[in-house]
Amino acid sequence: MPLESNARIVSELARRGYNAEREAVTLLAGAQNPVVAMEAAVDHAPDDALRITSDHVRAAIENTPGNATDSLADDRDSGVTTDRSGGGVTDDRSGGVADDTAPGPTPASGPPATDDPSGTERGSPVETKGSKNESGSASKHVRDPELRQLEIGNDMTGNSTGTGEYMDFVRTFRDRYARLSKVLRGRVTHRPAEAIADMPGGSDAAMIGLVNDVRSTKSGHWLIELEDTTGTFPALVMKDKGLADVVDEILMDECVAVEGTLADDAGILFADALHFPDVPRTHRPGAADRHVQAALISDVHVGSDEFMLDAWNRFTDWLHTPEADPVEYVLIAGDMVEGVGVYPNQDEELDIVDIYEQYETFAEHLKDVPGDTEIVMIPGNHDAVRLAEPQPGFNEELRGIMDVHDARIVSNPATVTVEGVDVLMYHGVSLDEVIAELPEEKASYDEPHKAMYQLLKKRHVAPQFGGHTRVAPEDRDYLVIENVPDVFHTGHVHKLGWGKYHNVLAVNSGCWQAQTDFQKSVNIQPDSGFAPILDLDTLEMTVRKFA
Repeated sequence: MPLESNARIVSELARRGYNAEREAVTLLAGAQNPVVAMEAAVDHAPDDALRITSDHVRAAIENTPGNATDSLADDRDSGVTTDRSGGGVTDDRSGGVADDTAPGPTPASGPPATDDPSGTERGSPVETKGSKNESGSASKHVRDPELRQLEIGNDMTGNSTGTGEYMDFVRTFRDRYARLSKVLRGRVTHRPAEAIADMPGGSDAAMIGLVNDVRSTKSGHWLIELEDTTGTFPALVMKDKGLADVVDEILMDECVAVEGTLADDAGILFADALHFPDVPRTHRPGAADRHVQAALISDVHVGSDEFMLDAWNRFTDWLHTPEADPVEYVLIAGDMVEGVGVYPNQDEELDIVDIYEQYETFAEHLKDVPGDTEIVMIPGNHDAVRLAEPQPGFNEELRGIMDVHDARIVSNPATVTVEGVDVLMYHGVSLDEVIAELPEEKASYDEPHKAMYQLLKKRHVAPQFGGHTRVAPEDRDYLVIENVPDVFHTGHVHKLGWGKYHNVLAVNSGCWQAQTDFQKSVNIQPDSGFAPILDLDTLEMTVRKFA
């Protein structure tokens, strides 16, 4: 098959089990006969090499005999190429994965199975260290870039309009109200606050608004003040109404609907029901029309002296094995590097103290991923972008450093549609706030997916303003979950957890950093070295452990 572009060269090398330096690809593409040059470079590379370098290419071209060149050139003209890997990756390119690793699924070592509101049990297996195929044979999966489909939605990079003025915040919250109230209007017959104030006492009424205040009364009831574009109105939830389980999930500034009856003096609404925007139970997720997989990872933290390089190398080595051929996408949910000055005395835990060197090192590690893999990255709170969400996807200088395999670098959050599957990627800073505010049985670090369920229920990735999560004012509230995703992927809390909520798969993917002194001080035991592997055709998931 003729090599017509750099992408084709990368694809052909990946099919043989090799990654390639960008300069090496350029040299191959510029050779008089790229096929000859590529085959010679592969032959010249050491047996244990995973990457074709520019030195390999130069040496191979210089040492290629003329008659061998002519022979291979004839093959190219006839449309034939020589594949010395036998159609897959040979054992010597398995990246050193031990033969005595677990050959198949083992009982899940992640968080325990939980009761799922959608009735779906979490039964995904955890496999250790990335074993070979049971037969030891090459994969039959065809990695054809032409079959791939990847679209980015809700990316606000380059579209920031906020100046920090008062009216910017007003526009943000008006947009939030407009879009979330639209979701709720199909469930209640609502009236604006000013219209409810003019209704006679004893009337049935419903209001949709942002939570302006929520507090307990001396009698043990709950008073909720709702605000819409016309004003505010109070709702009282009586303790004997059976709504306590709902009230304790309410966060400030989120959008809810309250139905009930007005008091005789029409000054307050006695609540009979309370509704969140929520994900409909009837949601039907999309699916790829072929067997293809995505690796969901986050929190790499290159630059930390606790970055787990050995585990990362085992992961990237496994990606070069036949078993990993279907993994054509890698989605990284933030915190590529450890950063600088993120928490007190962080400098004492840094292996790399320069932020640009951290990103350069991360880019080098990213090169160990097969060159024809599609990579999508969003920033996190340790990355060199603004802390306030939504976070734009890095400046041009950092993009240039991380421009490996033509990675897509987008904002936090963003929606990535991968072969018909909508994946909402969000780093997850607000999970800290949700876990702190809600009862432990509804949100905890040990079961981070439950906190993610709450964000899906609220249809907003960071509903509470003015707390731990910093929110930037924009003309549009990019943090609203307007369209229901099929997969919700987060990181940040360094804990592994997954489950389904109303047919939406929620995955918090752990980290690649061992426990730091700071984490010890706040009693965080991270789940490190895990890689959730998602089947995009079935939305089934296998969690692999490389630590």
